[in-house]
Amino acid sequence: MANDFLVRFHGVRGSFPVSGHSTLRFGGNTACVEVRVRNHVIILDAGTGIIGLGERFIAENNGGKPFIGLILLSHSHHDHTQGFPFFKPAYQSASTIYLFGPRTFDEDLEEVLGKAMLPPYFPVRLREMNSMKSIMNLDETVEIILREESYEPILRSSLFQNVELRPHEVRIRVLKSRAHPRDGVFVYRIEMGGRSLVYATDTEGYVGGDVKITNFAREADLLIHDAQYTPGEYSDELNPKQGFGHSTTDMAITVARKSGVKKLVIFHHDPSHDDDYMERLEQEAQAEFPECLAAREGLEIEL
Repeated sequence: MANDFLVRFHGVRGSFPVSGHSTLRFGGNTACVEVRVRNHVIILDAGTGIIGLGERFIAENNGGKPFIGLILLSHSHHDHTQGFPFFKPAYQSASTIYLFGPRTFDEDLEEVLGKAMLPPYFPVRLREMNSMKSIMNLDETVEIILREESYEPILRSSLFQNVELRPHEVRIRVLKSRAHPRDGVFVYRIEMGGRSLVYATDTEGYVGGDVKITNFAREADLLIHDAQYTPGEYSDELNPKQGFGHSTTDMAITVARKSGVKKLVIFHHDPSHDDDYMERLEQEAQAEFPECLAAREGLEIEL
């Protein structure tokens, strides 16, 4: 079936959104990636890119068809959640949103999201959004199963990850990376019909490569990997970026090579990197790993 596993980028920046003529080609919205797998909608992170995605969904369906989908948050930093209060389907009573992500220290995900929408910081509380919302914490001990006959996700023990999937069944696995301050991030792997993608944003590489992510991404069709900094920026003597929780292009390429992925998309671009800079960065990365692209808004990849 054509287009039954489609990845579309709506927000590709890190830290904060940027606008202006110098970012038109790659886009200035923060992290949001849409994944369409059969009849399921999966959204990876809810940065400002989710705002346009919500408007597009309503426009495509003339405001009539309810939104039913799954939002997976890598973590709760602002650039990965700041678009959710402006996600229009969340205000439609017919919409059903399953929202999963990590606990932050001792706080549940729902509590963290709710605090960001409390007055005087925002005029609408989380509970006042009219949609049906199921907000749950995740951890590495569970995986999410999506079946074709139902939109409702099924949570089961990750011990079942070696069980063969049914035809058209979607499996989402979770890996906790601790290489981002202060409580780490979730890396997600989405699998269906022998195809897979891995979403690894906001993670910092290690000497010799991140072994956990490399194993997690093994033989994936697509790896979306943080590459906010160049090697020079990362090790700059006056303003080093070590410990900031973000990777360089070289770190992303190392994981891609060692894991044997088919395609790499570098992601979470620094807001100071304009379009010309990003094009040079993409070309340099392609010289090292030919099947590499720099993420840009509107980019679509079919698996």
